[in-house]
Amino acid sequence: MTAPLTPPPPPHEHSAQGSWQPPAEASGAPAPGVQHAEYAGHGWYGQDGPGMRTEAREAGVVALAVALGGVLLGVLWWWLAPHVPLVGDVAEGNWVVYLKDTEGEQAVGVDGTFTLLGLGLGVVSALVVFLLRRRGGVPLVVGLALGGLLGSLLAWRVGVWLGPAEDVVAHAREVGRGVTFSAPLKLGAKGALLAWPLAALVLHLGLMALFGPRDPEPEFADGAYQSPPAA
Repeated sequence: MTAPLTPPPPPHEHSAQGSWQPPAEASGAPAPGVQHAEYAGHGWYGQDGPGMRTEAREAGVVALAVALGGVLLGVLWWWLAPHVPLVGDVAEGNWVVYLKDTEGEQAVGVDGTFTLLGLGLGVVSALVVFLLRRRGGVPLVVGLALGGLLGSLLAWRVGVWLGPAEDVVAHAREVGRGVTFSAPLKLGAKGALLAWPLAALVLHLGLMALFGPRDPEPEFADGAYQSPPAA
C-alpha cells in the first residue's frame, strides 16, 4: 500500500522559520547591532560638529574678553611699579644719562610687579570663566590661555605708553642737568608675559578636575558586544 501524499501548503502558509521578512533597513526596524551604531553616530559623532563650533565661538569670545583685561593690567603696572631714578649730565658737550642709585633694585621690582599682577589676573580670569562655563572643553582652555598671553602683551605696551618718555636723553635735557627723573617702564624679563596665561591655564584645569561635571557612562544598546565576565 502506498502512503497518501500530503499536498504542499499554500504559498501564504509558510512556517515562521522559512518565512521571508523584509530587510531591517527597508522595514524601518533596526537590525541587531545597528541600533548601537546609530546611537554612537548620533550621540557621539553627531554632536561633535555643532558642539565643536559652539565651543570655538565661546573660546573666541573668552580670548577677546580676557585680552581686553590687559588694559587694566597695564594701568596697574604703571601705577604700582617702582620708579627707576635717572640723572642726566653733560660730558664733553654731550648729554649722558646714568642711574642715580646703581645698587638699587627698582628694575627688578618693575618685573616683579608685572609678574604678580599677571598671576593675580590669571587667577581671576580662570575663576570667572569656570563659573560662567563649567562644561568647557579644549577650545575654551586654549582661548583662555591665548587671551591671557594677548592681554599680557597689551598690558606691556599700555604700561610703556603711560609711563615716562622713552627718549631719556631728551627727557634729561628737558628737566635739566643733575635733576632726577624716572626711567621709562621696561620689562627686562620677557618671561613675565607668561605669568597670566600659565596661571589661568593651571587653575582652570585644576578647577575642572576637582569640580567640573563628570561624563556619564555610555549605555550600550541590545546586541552590542560586551566582554565576557572574568573566570
